[in-house]
Amino acid sequence: MDDTMATAMALLAATLRLGTPLILAALAGLFSERSGVVDIGLEGKMLAAAFAAAAAAAETGSAWVGLTAGISVSIAIAMVHGYACITHNGNQVVSGTALNILLVGLTSTLAQAWYRQGGQTPALPDGARFRPIALPLSDALVGVPIVGPLWSTLISGHNLLVYVAILAVPLTAFVIYRTRFGLRLRAVGENPYAVDTAGISVAAMRYQALIVGGALCGIAGAYLSTAQGAAFIREMSAGKGFLALAALIFGKWRPLPTLLACLLFAFADALQARLQSVSLPGVGVVPVQLIQALPYILTVLLLAGFVGKAIAPKAIGIPYTKEK
Repeated sequence: MDDTMATAMALLAATLRLGTPLILAALAGLFSERSGVVDIGLEGKMLAAAFAAAAAAAETGSAWVGLTAGISVSIAIAMVHGYACITHNGNQVVSGTALNILLVGLTSTLAQAWYRQGGQTPALPDGARFRPIALPLSDALVGVPIVGPLWSTLISGHNLLVYVAILAVPLTAFVIYRTRFGLRLRAVGENPYAVDTAGISVAAMRYQALIVGGALCGIAGAYLSTAQGAAFIREMSAGKGFLALAALIFGKWRPLPTLLACLLFAFADALQARLQSVSLPGVGVVPVQLIQALPYILTVLLLAGFVGKAIAPKAIGIPYTKEK
Protein backbone atom coordinates (compact mmCIF):
# COMPACT_ATOMS: atom_id res chain seq x y z
CA MET A 1 0.00 0.00 0.00
CA ASP A 2 1.62 3.26 -1.13
CA ASP A 3 1.76 6.36 1.04
CA THR A 4 -1.07 8.14 -0.78
CA MET A 5 -3.44 5.18 -0.39
CA ALA A 6 -2.44 4.74 3.24
CA THR A 7 -3.07 8.42 3.99
CA ALA A 8 -6.44 8.36 2.23
CA MET A 9 -7.59 5.23 4.06
CA ALA A 10 -6.44 6.60 7.41
CA LEU A 11 -8.31 9.86 6.75
CA LEU A 12 -11.50 8.04 5.80
CA ALA A 13 -11.23 5.71 8.80
CA ALA A 14 -10.83 8.75 11.06
CA THR A 15 -13.91 10.23 9.38
CA LEU A 16 -15.96 7.19 10.41
CA ARG A 17 -14.73 7.37 13.98
CA LEU A 18 -15.33 11.10 14.31
CA GLY A 19 -18.67 10.83 12.54
CA THR A 20 -20.07 8.19 14.89
CA PRO A 21 -21.36 10.53 17.64
CA LEU A 22 -22.70 12.93 14.99
CA ILE A 23 -24.61 10.14 13.24
CA LEU A 24 -26.14 8.80 16.45
CA ALA A 25 -27.09 12.25 17.74
CA ALA A 26 -28.51 13.31 14.37
CA LEU A 27 -30.67 10.19 14.21
CA ALA A 28 -31.83 10.95 17.75
CA GLY A 29 -32.86 14.40 16.59
CA LEU A 30 -34.56 12.90 13.55
CA PHE A 31 -36.92 10.79 15.67
CA SER A 32 -37.68 13.69 17.98
CA GLU A 33 -38.21 16.33 15.33
CA ARG A 34 -40.14 14.04 13.00
CA SER A 35 -42.64 13.78 15.87
CA GLY A 36 -42.83 17.58 16.10
CA VAL A 37 -40.54 18.16 19.11
CA VAL A 38 -37.52 20.44 18.61
CA ASP A 39 -34.45 18.80 20.16
CA ILE A 40 -31.94 21.53 20.94
CA GLY A 41 -30.86 19.44 23.93
CA LEU A 42 -28.83 16.89 21.92
CA GLU A 43 -25.61 18.46 23.21
CA GLY A 44 -26.62 18.23 26.85
CA LYS A 45 -27.85 14.65 26.58
CA MET A 46 -24.61 13.56 24.92
CA LEU A 47 -22.55 15.26 27.62
CA ALA A 48 -24.59 13.77 30.47
CA ALA A 49 -24.41 10.32 28.88
CA ALA A 50 -20.64 10.65 28.44
CA PHE A 51 -20.24 11.46 32.13
CA ALA A 52 -22.60 8.72 33.31
CA ALA A 53 -20.95 6.12 31.07
CA ALA A 54 -17.42 7.03 32.18
CA ALA A 55 -18.35 7.14 35.87
CA ALA A 56 -20.19 3.81 35.74
CA ALA A 57 -17.43 2.15 33.74
CA ALA A 58 -14.80 3.48 36.16
CA GLU A 59 -16.68 2.13 39.16
CA THR A 60 -17.55 -1.29 37.71
CA GLY A 61 -14.80 -1.89 35.17
CA SER A 62 -17.41 -2.75 32.52
CA ALA A 63 -17.96 -0.82 29.29
CA TRP A 64 -21.42 -2.40 29.00
CA VAL A 65 -22.48 -1.08 32.40
CA GLY A 66 -21.19 2.32 31.30
CA LEU A 67 -23.21 2.13 28.08
CA THR A 68 -26.35 1.18 30.02
CA ALA A 69 -25.82 4.08 32.41
CA GLY A 70 -25.30 6.52 29.55
CA ILE A 71 -28.47 5.40 27.78
CA SER A 72 -30.51 5.49 31.01
CA VAL A 73 -29.40 9.02 31.92
CA SER A 74 -30.02 10.31 28.41
CA ILE A 75 -33.53 8.83 28.30
CA ALA A 76 -34.28 10.35 31.72
CA ILE A 77 -33.22 13.79 30.46
CA ALA A 78 -35.33 13.30 27.33
CA MET A 79 -38.31 12.58 29.58
CA VAL A 80 -37.69 15.84 31.47
CA HIS A 81 -37.74 17.65 28.14
CA GLY A 82 -40.91 15.80 27.18
CA TYR A 83 -42.59 16.61 30.49
CA ALA A 84 -41.92 20.31 29.98
CA CYS A 85 -42.82 20.45 26.29
CA ILE A 86 -45.41 17.71 25.73
CA THR A 87 -47.28 17.49 29.02
CA HIS A 88 -47.10 21.19 29.87
CA ASN A 89 -46.79 22.66 26.36
CA GLY A 90 -43.63 24.57 27.25
CA ASN A 91 -41.39 26.27 24.73
CA GLN A 92 -39.28 23.51 23.22
CA VAL A 93 -36.28 25.66 22.35
CA VAL A 94 -36.14 27.20 25.82
CA SER A 95 -36.42 23.79 27.48
CA GLY A 96 -33.64 22.29 25.37
CA THR A 97 -31.38 25.30 25.90
CA ALA A 98 -31.98 25.21 29.66
CA LEU A 99 -31.05 21.53 29.77
CA ASN A 100 -27.86 22.20 27.81
CA ILE A 101 -26.79 24.95 30.21
CA LEU A 102 -27.69 22.88 33.27
CA LEU A 103 -25.86 19.76 32.13
CA VAL A 104 -22.67 21.54 31.07
CA GLY A 105 -22.29 22.78 34.63
CA LEU A 106 -23.69 19.74 36.42
CA THR A 107 -21.44 17.15 34.76
CA SER A 108 -18.20 19.01 35.47
CA THR A 109 -19.35 19.84 39.01
CA LEU A 110 -20.20 16.22 39.81
CA ALA A 111 -16.96 14.99 38.26
CA GLN A 112 -14.97 17.44 40.41
CA ALA A 113 -16.94 16.60 43.55
CA TRP A 114 -16.63 12.82 43.11
CA TYR A 115 -13.14 12.41 41.67
CA ARG A 116 -11.19 15.63 42.40
CA GLN A 117 -9.40 15.50 39.05
CA GLY A 118 -10.23 18.88 37.58
CA GLY A 119 -13.70 17.95 36.35
CA GLN A 120 -12.60 14.66 34.82
CA THR A 121 -13.24 11.03 35.67
CA PRO A 122 -10.39 8.55 36.20
CA ALA A 123 -8.76 7.08 33.10
CA LEU A 124 -10.51 3.86 32.09
CA PRO A 125 -8.59 0.59 31.72
CA ASP A 126 -8.94 -1.38 28.50
CA GLY A 127 -11.58 -3.68 30.04
CA ALA A 128 -13.83 -0.71 30.73
CA ARG A 129 -13.70 0.57 27.15
CA PHE A 130 -15.02 -0.54 23.78
CA ARG A 131 -11.88 -1.63 21.97
CA PRO A 132 -11.25 -1.93 18.20
CA ILE A 133 -12.47 -5.12 16.55
CA ALA A 134 -10.36 -6.89 13.93
CA LEU A 135 -12.74 -8.35 11.36
CA PRO A 136 -12.02 -11.74 9.73
CA LEU A 137 -9.28 -11.70 7.06
CA SER A 138 -8.17 -8.19 8.01
CA ASP A 139 -4.56 -9.37 8.34
CA ALA A 140 -4.62 -11.73 5.36
CA LEU A 141 -5.87 -9.06 2.93
CA VAL A 142 -3.45 -6.30 3.90
CA GLY A 143 -1.26 -6.80 0.84
CA VAL A 144 -4.08 -7.11 -1.69
CA PRO A 145 -4.32 -3.96 -3.86
CA ILE A 146 -7.36 -1.72 -3.23
CA VAL A 147 -9.41 -4.43 -1.50
CA GLY A 148 -6.82 -4.90 1.23
CA PRO A 149 -6.64 -1.25 2.36
CA LEU A 150 -10.41 -0.89 2.13
CA TRP A 151 -11.10 -3.93 4.28
CA SER A 152 -8.14 -3.83 6.67
CA THR A 153 -7.88 -0.09 7.30
CA LEU A 154 -11.22 1.50 6.44
CA ILE A 155 -13.76 -1.19 7.40
CA SER A 156 -11.95 -3.27 10.03
CA GLY A 157 -10.42 -2.01 13.25
CA HIS A 158 -13.26 0.10 14.62
CA ASN A 159 -14.99 -0.44 17.93
CA LEU A 160 -18.49 -1.88 18.22
CA LEU A 161 -20.27 1.48 18.55
CA VAL A 162 -18.95 2.67 15.19
CA TYR A 163 -20.62 -0.30 13.51
CA VAL A 164 -23.78 0.30 15.56
CA ALA A 165 -23.93 3.90 14.26
CA ILE A 166 -23.57 2.82 10.62
CA LEU A 167 -26.18 0.07 10.97
CA ALA A 168 -28.53 2.49 12.74
CA VAL A 169 -28.97 4.49 9.54
CA PRO A 170 -30.70 1.81 7.40
CA LEU A 171 -32.57 0.61 10.49
CA THR A 172 -33.86 4.15 11.10
CA ALA A 173 -34.88 4.48 7.45
CA PHE A 174 -36.78 1.18 7.68
CA VAL A 175 -38.54 2.21 10.90
CA ILE A 176 -39.45 5.67 9.61
CA TYR A 177 -40.69 4.65 6.15
CA ARG A 178 -41.69 0.98 6.42
CA THR A 179 -43.37 0.49 9.80
CA ARG A 180 -46.65 1.53 11.38
CA PHE A 181 -44.76 3.33 14.11
CA GLY A 182 -42.84 5.35 11.53
CA LEU A 183 -46.00 6.24 9.63
CA ARG A 184 -47.65 7.47 12.81
CA LEU A 185 -44.50 9.32 13.84
CA ARG A 186 -44.35 11.23 10.58
CA ALA A 187 -48.07 11.95 10.76
CA VAL A 188 -47.75 13.37 14.27
CA GLY A 189 -45.03 15.72 13.04
CA GLU A 190 -47.10 16.88 10.08
CA ASN A 191 -50.70 16.95 11.31
CA PRO A 192 -51.23 15.97 14.96
CA TYR A 193 -54.92 16.88 14.82
CA ALA A 194 -55.55 14.25 12.15
CA VAL A 195 -53.66 11.69 14.20
CA ASP A 196 -55.70 12.52 17.28
CA THR A 197 -58.91 12.19 15.28
CA ALA A 198 -57.81 8.69 14.27
CA GLY A 199 -57.65 7.72 17.94
CA ILE A 200 -53.85 7.80 18.31
CA SER A 201 -52.35 9.62 21.29
CA VAL A 202 -50.15 12.47 20.07
CA ALA A 203 -48.46 12.77 23.46
CA ALA A 204 -47.68 9.04 23.60
CA MET A 205 -46.13 9.08 20.12
CA ARG A 206 -43.98 12.06 20.97
CA TYR A 207 -42.82 10.50 24.24
CA GLN A 208 -41.91 7.31 22.38
CA ALA A 209 -39.91 9.34 19.86
CA LEU A 210 -38.05 11.06 22.69
CA ILE A 211 -37.25 7.70 24.30
CA VAL A 212 -35.72 6.42 21.05
CA GLY A 213 -33.84 9.68 20.64
CA GLY A 214 -32.62 9.52 24.23
CA ALA A 215 -31.28 6.01 23.71
CA LEU A 216 -29.39 7.05 20.57
CA CYS A 217 -27.96 10.12 22.32
CA GLY A 218 -26.94 7.89 25.20
CA ILE A 219 -24.94 5.66 22.86
CA ALA A 220 -23.33 8.74 21.30
CA GLY A 221 -22.29 10.08 24.69
CA ALA A 222 -21.00 6.70 25.86
CA TYR A 223 -18.95 6.49 22.67
CA LEU A 224 -17.18 9.76 23.49
CA SER A 225 -15.98 8.65 26.92
CA THR A 226 -15.66 4.85 26.69
CA ALA A 227 -14.71 4.23 23.05
CA GLN A 228 -13.23 7.27 21.35
CA GLY A 229 -11.79 8.48 24.63
CA ALA A 230 -10.81 6.82 27.90
CA ALA A 231 -12.46 9.14 30.42
CA PHE A 232 -14.95 11.96 30.76
CA ILE A 233 -13.47 15.42 30.19
CA ARG A 234 -15.48 18.55 30.91
CA GLU A 235 -17.41 19.79 27.87
CA MET A 236 -16.02 16.91 25.81
CA SER A 237 -19.00 16.96 23.46
CA ALA A 238 -17.51 20.21 22.10
CA GLY A 239 -20.55 21.29 20.10
CA LYS A 240 -21.14 17.90 18.45
CA GLY A 241 -24.82 18.04 19.40
CA PHE A 242 -25.23 21.29 17.49
CA LEU A 243 -23.27 19.91 14.53
CA ALA A 244 -25.58 16.90 14.53
CA LEU A 245 -28.60 19.21 14.53
CA ALA A 246 -27.10 21.13 11.62
CA ALA A 247 -26.52 17.85 9.75
CA LEU A 248 -30.13 16.88 10.38
CA ILE A 249 -31.38 20.16 8.89
CA PHE A 250 -28.95 19.91 5.99
CA GLY A 251 -30.16 16.34 5.43
CA LYS A 252 -33.77 17.57 5.37
CA TRP A 253 -34.81 15.25 8.22
CA ARG A 254 -34.06 12.13 6.15
CA PRO A 255 -31.70 9.35 7.30
CA LEU A 256 -29.38 8.91 4.30
CA PRO A 257 -28.79 12.61 3.49
CA THR A 258 -28.29 13.19 7.22
CA LEU A 259 -25.64 10.45 7.27
CA LEU A 260 -23.81 12.07 4.36
CA ALA A 261 -23.92 15.47 6.08
CA CYS A 262 -22.51 13.95 9.28
CA LEU A 263 -19.69 12.31 7.34
CA LEU A 264 -18.95 15.60 5.59
CA PHE A 265 -18.60 17.40 8.92
CA ALA A 266 -16.54 14.52 10.32
CA PHE A 267 -14.27 14.61 7.27
CA ALA A 268 -13.64 18.31 7.85
CA ASP A 269 -12.84 17.51 11.49
CA ALA A 270 -10.43 14.70 10.51
CA LEU A 271 -8.83 16.95 7.92
CA GLN A 272 -8.27 19.83 10.31
CA ALA A 273 -6.39 17.52 12.68
CA ARG A 274 -3.94 16.77 9.86
CA LEU A 275 -3.63 20.37 8.65
CA GLN A 276 -2.57 21.92 11.94
CA SER A 277 0.74 23.78 11.72
CA VAL A 278 0.57 23.68 7.92
CA SER A 279 2.56 26.40 6.16
CA LEU A 280 1.32 28.12 3.01
CA PRO A 281 3.64 29.87 0.52
CA GLY A 282 3.55 33.64 1.03
CA VAL A 283 1.32 33.28 4.11
CA GLY A 284 3.34 31.29 6.59
CA VAL A 285 1.95 29.02 9.28
CA VAL A 286 -1.84 29.08 9.35
CA PRO A 287 -3.14 29.76 12.89
CA VAL A 288 -4.20 26.51 14.54
CA GLN A 289 -7.43 28.15 15.72
CA LEU A 290 -8.46 28.80 12.11
CA ILE A 291 -7.78 25.17 11.17
CA GLN A 292 -9.75 23.91 14.16
CA ALA A 293 -12.69 26.11 13.14
CA LEU A 294 -13.02 24.43 9.73
CA PRO A 295 -15.91 22.08 10.67
CA TYR A 296 -17.89 24.96 12.17
CA ILE A 297 -17.18 27.29 9.25
CA LEU A 298 -18.38 24.54 6.92
CA THR A 299 -21.53 24.16 9.02
CA VAL A 300 -22.37 27.86 8.76
CA LEU A 301 -21.72 27.94 5.01
CA LEU A 302 -23.85 24.88 4.32
CA LEU A 303 -26.75 26.04 6.46
CA ALA A 304 -26.61 29.51 4.97
CA GLY A 305 -26.85 28.00 1.51
CA PHE A 306 -29.33 25.19 2.10
CA VAL A 307 -31.44 25.83 5.19
CA GLY A 308 -33.94 27.84 3.16
CA LYS A 309 -34.47 24.81 0.92
CA ALA A 310 -35.05 22.38 3.79
CA ILE A 311 -38.71 21.96 4.66
CA ALA A 312 -39.19 20.98 8.29
CA PRO A 313 -42.13 18.90 9.59
CA LYS A 314 -45.10 21.24 9.65
CA ALA A 315 -45.94 20.78 13.33
CA ILE A 316 -42.38 21.02 14.64
CA GLY A 317 -42.04 23.26 17.66
CA ILE A 318 -45.81 23.72 18.00
CA PRO A 319 -47.30 22.44 21.27
CA TYR A 320 -50.34 20.26 20.71
CA THR A 321 -53.49 20.96 22.69
CA LYS A 322 -56.20 18.35 22.41
CA GLU A 323 -59.44 19.78 21.12
CA LYS A 324 -62.42 19.42 23.43
